[in-house]
Amino acid sequence: MSFLVGVLVLVVGLVVSIALHEVGHLVPAKRFGVKVTEYFVGFGPTLWSRRRGETEYGVKAVPLGGYVRMIGMYPPAREGATVRRRRDGRPTLVEEAREFSLAEVGPGDEHRTFSSLSVPKKLVVMLGGPVMNLLIAAVLIAVVLVGFGVPAYTSTLGNVQECLTTEAAECTDADPAAPGALAGLEPGDTVVSWAGRPVETWDDVRAAIADSGTAPARVVVERDGTERTVTVTAALTERPVVVDGEVRTGADGRPLTEAQPFVGIAPTAALVRQPLSAVPGRVAESVGATFGVVLTLPQRLVDIAQAAFGDEERDASVVGLVGVGRFAGEIASLEGDSYGVAERTADMLSLLASLNLALFVFNLLPLLPLDGGHVAGALWEGLRRRVAAWRGRPDPGPVDVARLLPLTYVVLAVMVAMSLLLAYADIVRPVTLSG
Repeated sequence: MSFLVGVLVLVVGLVVSIALHEVGHLVPAKRFGVKVTEYFVGFGPTLWSRRRGETEYGVKAVPLGGYVRMIGMYPPAREGATVRRRRDGRPTLVEEAREFSLAEVGPGDEHRTFSSLSVPKKLVVMLGGPVMNLLIAAVLIAVVLVGFGVPAYTSTLGNVQECLTTEAAECTDADPAAPGALAGLEPGDTVVSWAGRPVETWDDVRAAIADSGTAPARVVVERDGTERTVTVTAALTERPVVVDGEVRTGADGRPLTEAQPFVGIAPTAALVRQPLSAVPGRVAESVGATFGVVLTLPQRLVDIAQAAFGDEERDASVVGLVGVGRFAGEIASLEGDSYGVAERTADMLSLLASLNLALFVFNLLPLLPLDGGHVAGALWEGLRRRVAAWRGRPDPGPVDVARLLPLTYVVLAVMVAMSLLLAYADIVRPVTLSG
């Protein structure tokens, strides 16, 4: 049941994200005077709709997208241009699309079409959707970082080793006591200061131990709401060399070791709240990582196909909606004493933020029918007009994106094939949070 609840939460979050994406198109379009006839979330049969003014708002059965219908998406053919026909006299696919688009333009609506907008206004309308997804992701990331925090090691002790490291599975009477246990440290103690140095994080504790060496250090800990002071004398032992969280290895591949002060304590992990100033950096980092995945998507899809139909290892960085749904179900159903409501909520919000970042980046691809395709068309239109003005030539008018309709269907076919491949891979070679 918990698994299904997680999937349901994801579906609701995805539908809300799609709805807000379309609002990002709807609001500026109406603001600029474009006639919007439909605003729908989903595709397929209509489940509910209501007309307000000139726009019909509604929800359709398949929540895999949405759309805002603006009249005159395709400009009329240039005056004097030859209208191409099939051999049987019927209009071509491009001309059919153009005629359908023009049929929506009623008397007096000629200046309320999308194609009649200036280039800057077209950019605002088409970028409104992706930017909305970016804003949603930024808000969710801010809520996670500031409201819940990120998993990090704290200065609270989770384990106190009883004896110095030995090859035996359990400590024996012959093994010397570990310095932390000998000093009286206990699991659950929160280190307040070490050798006179105040500490707040586990990194602070490690740095204080390293700086104190093997000299006796006065350590203040909080236990059951009361501060206690103990004296810890670290032992010098051979420990792996760790730099930036990674164990250094030698030429033979074995871990490098060196004599280091050793106390025999380990931290607990918990959600640590971050300052608001950490949000922009995290958003930029996440956007950059998402761009990196999308730009290398063709090769990743090849790897996923080899994994789905062969024995190659599955790329865990790209999953489809089935995989994302599995993530949501696992977040809701995973059990563990240290994985409570706060952790589940933070992970679910992070998952929705990742989805919105993916929608933001993917929709910026300069391919129709994606928003980025219309953005590219508007930029090309602006460039053509600027060049024509420099050369003293007449305004070339709007870019005829209708001529790209055959390519649009190719892109749609590729997107459908990609979705089916990811769905199949998510079923036969699933990626799970538990590994």
